[in-house]
Amino acid sequence: MPLTPATLRFDANGTPWSERYGDIYHAQQGGPGEARHVFLGGNGLPDRWRGTDRFVILETGFGLGLNFLTTWSAWREAGRPCNLHFVSVEAHPFTLEDLHKGEAAWPELAPLAAELQANWPELVPGIHRIVLEGGALLLTLVFGDAQKTLRRLMLAADAIYLDGFSPNKNPEMWSPEICHAIARLAAPGATLATWSVNGALRRNLAAHEFALEKKPGFADKRHMLTGRYQSRKPVRYPVISPEKRQAVVLGAGIAGTSIAYALAARGWQVTVLERRMDAGMGASGNLAGVMRPLPSMDDNFLARLTRAGFLTALNHLKTVAAAGLPARFGITGALHLARDKAHENVQAAIIQQQLPQGFVQFLEREAASKLLGWSLPFGGWFFPKGGWAQPFSLCRANLAAFPQHIRLLASTPVAAFARKDDMWRLSGADGKILAAAPHLIVAGGVDSVSFPHLAWMPQKSARGQVTWLAAAKLPALLPLVCGRGYLTPEVDGIRVAGASFQLDDDDETLRLADQEENLAKLDLLLPDFAADYPIDTELSGRVGFRPMSPDRLPIVGAVPVPDTKNARHPAVYPGLWCLQGYGSRGIVWSALLADYLASLIAGEPLPLEYDLVRAISPARFL
Repeated sequence: MPLTPATLRFDANGTPWSERYGDIYHAQQGGPGEARHVFLGGNGLPDRWRGTDRFVILETGFGLGLNFLTTWSAWREAGRPCNLHFVSVEAHPFTLEDLHKGEAAWPELAPLAAELQANWPELVPGIHRIVLEGGALLLTLVFGDAQKTLRRLMLAADAIYLDGFSPNKNPEMWSPEICHAIARLAAPGATLATWSVNGALRRNLAAHEFALEKKPGFADKRHMLTGRYQSRKPVRYPVISPEKRQAVVLGAGIAGTSIAYALAARGWQVTVLERRMDAGMGASGNLAGVMRPLPSMDDNFLARLTRAGFLTALNHLKTVAAAGLPARFGITGALHLARDKAHENVQAAIIQQQLPQGFVQFLEREAASKLLGWSLPFGGWFFPKGGWAQPFSLCRANLAAFPQHIRLLASTPVAAFARKDDMWRLSGADGKILAAAPHLIVAGGVDSVSFPHLAWMPQKSARGQVTWLAAAKLPALLPLVCGRGYLTPEVDGIRVAGASFQLDDDDETLRLADQEENLAKLDLLLPDFAADYPIDTELSGRVGFRPMSPDRLPIVGAVPVPDTKNARHPAVYPGLWCLQGYGSRGIVWSALLADYLASLIAGEPLPLEYDLVRAISPARFL
């Protein structure tokens, strides 16, 4: 089901009020004051930030972002003493327009509110990460029902802001299930604060090992509640010491350069080894590729991953472009046309049931034809923020983003790697050590399974040939159009059509049969295209080899020992990770999965839900 946004209303005193729950969003007497007293003060902040490298806050109920903005302001006033993660769950997020109106009541927080609004995500279900303060502050917004989403999160919170509408207005937010989920996500010794002293809430928290204490409340509220988590469960996400924040990445394609960027943004030293002469010369070497998600009726793993990946990729491209880095892309919109009438009906139903019109629209045949400027037999999905990206330019932008942290060793083929003295050592054919680090990320595409540690993975090579068409001979159709094949807008005088697909075919030469196949797909996509614009089949193009998994999902995470006795909790090679199986979705998945793997390695809150983590884990093939 699609998200139902909150509707901003104000009560007689001008306090933001929820029509859905019949309750106010914060105290009538000074919202920022309540946030400082209850949530920061109740958790011992900002004092606890000093002397720590990383601090994680979990909040139930983002609302208008008051607690977050107040925390951000206090963190700044304290001199940005640590890397701060703020994770907040919200079932009914505000539209950008209402967020702007609601946050206008706090002029002292206006500059921060403006930055939050500038980065406000699409109102679609899932996890949305907003990078602030150059990466020192990460806001992770989780849009969806708290009882469901909290069960799927993976993090260890140092402080918990237990917020929400009053227990008699919204009892689900204070239920035993919520308390259980919070305890699961609490780090040993985590603190908790809330304005509510409801008796049932106190009993539920006490039953989950929170030692509680009533303290003076804010303004006319007599009491508030604080707590400390007393469980002795082991630390699940330890902080890696600075001297061990070193990694070697094997492969300088879109997967490898993206993880290099994500780790370097966290202050790691990264060496990238590439057997070719430069980054992005393998499967990532295409002139342009498609950038759009792929919804499904059941909102399956592929749909959720491509939706989250598309939004993350879009933000990442904008970030590197704003930094003046050479990533090339075009937000031209992407039109995904239906195959037939039955498929058209399915497409329309998916949008009606799941996704907001601002994110994707269903266009009837007439509207799609008008948009594209071509007579079409069927309508389809239109993604206004979709388009194309040039993967090899993104690879080079990723590497150039942090020159003090990333080193590329091109023309450096790796023959073997092994772990010795807590270091992964990579060697060439002559046995000479090329690089070494505590962590090794294998992102070598189809070549990766040639190494013994990954040889057991059921990844296959998929040959793909694209066709280059001279744009001057074609109509200037926009947006990008896809479905049965695809056709990109013009890039450097070329429009890219494709792509063929053959498993376990290592022929690197352009084949006439594949060029004809691409043109036939184009003629199905745009009826009579070849008749109106006859094209010589002796065309230029490019051949690439994409790493494919059997289930078409990526293969990302710690590399397990293949003969492990426990497939659910397998033994893994310490410090060995992989980014594999991207197939034809490298552009869409690269930034999201790099952020995920970097977070996993660094022990940070993950930007993927638990079921998605399991779905892409290499251990699923054991």
